[in-house]
Amino acid sequence: MSNISIKSPADIEGMRIAGRLGSEVLDYITPFVKVGVTTGELDRLCHEYMVNVQGTIPAPLNYCPPGYTPYPKAICTSVNDVICHGIPGDKVLKDGDMVNLDITVIKDGYHGDNSRMFLVGKPSILAKRLSEVTYECMWLGIAQVKPGAHLGDIGHVIQQHAEKNGYSVVREFCGHGIGKVFHEEPQVLHYGRPGTLERLEAGMIFTIEPMINAGRREIKEMGDGWTIKTKDKKPSAQWEHTILVTETGYEVLTVSAGSPPPPAFITEASQAVTA
Repeated sequence: MSNISIKSPADIEGMRIAGRLGSEVLDYITPFVKVGVTTGELDRLCHEYMVNVQGTIPAPLNYCPPGYTPYPKAICTSVNDVICHGIPGDKVLKDGDMVNLDITVIKDGYHGDNSRMFLVGKPSILAKRLSEVTYECMWLGIAQVKPGAHLGDIGHVIQQHAEKNGYSVVREFCGHGIGKVFHEEPQVLHYGRPGTLERLEAGMIFTIEPMINAGRREIKEMGDGWTIKTKDKKPSAQWEHTILVTETGYEVLTVSAGSPPPPAFITEASQAVTA
C-alpha cells in the first residue's frame, strides 16, 4: 500500500491544471479530426498547440520505459483495430474510421492524461455502439471511486458491462497512478472481482482507461515496438480520464469546456445522492 502516493493539496491543484490542459488539447483538435486528414497532421497540430499556446510539454514524446525504444511523437493515434499506442504518420483517416487520440501534457511537472474516441464521417452502427459502451464502461468505473472502495470494484463493473454487451476487455494494459511521474502505482485493471486489490484513499490520483474490443481480447504487437492491435482485426475503443479520490467520492481532473458529458445514468445517480 505504501508505494501508492497520496497527493498533497498543492499536488492536487497542479494536477487539476494539467488535467484541464490535457482535455483542452482534445477540445482544440476535435474540428480537425475528419475524412482526409493524416494522423501525422493531427500530431503536428496538437504538438504546436501544446508547446506554443499552452506552454505544456507533450509527455509521450521520447518517453522510453525499460525495454522500449523512445516514443517518436507527441500524441498516440489508434485507428480501428489499433488498441493503443498507435504512432502518428502517413495514415489518412477515411469515412467510417474510428480513432482514439491519447493526450498527456506536462505542466509545471504535473501530468494531465486523457483520451477520447472520434468517429470519422459516417460511422457504422458497430463503431458507434462500441465507442458508446466503452464510454459507459469508463464512467461506471469512475462511479465506483470513493475512499474505502477497492480497485477490484472498478475492474469488475467495467468487465461486466463490456461482456454483457458482447465485447471483451484488453488485459495487458491498464490504468495507472499519475502525478509528477507519468506512470506510477497503482495499476488500475479493467477487469476483476469486487472487494479485491488496493483500498482507495482520499488523495490518490489515477487514470481509468478501459480498452474494449468488439471481438476477442487477444492482442498482437507490431514491429515498431509500440503499436498494439487486436489479434482478430476487429475494432477496439478506449476512453480515458484522470481521477482524484476525494473525501466523499471522486473528482474528474481531465475536464474542459468541450468534454463530452457523463452518461445520463451517472448524472441521475449523482442527483439522487444529492437530493
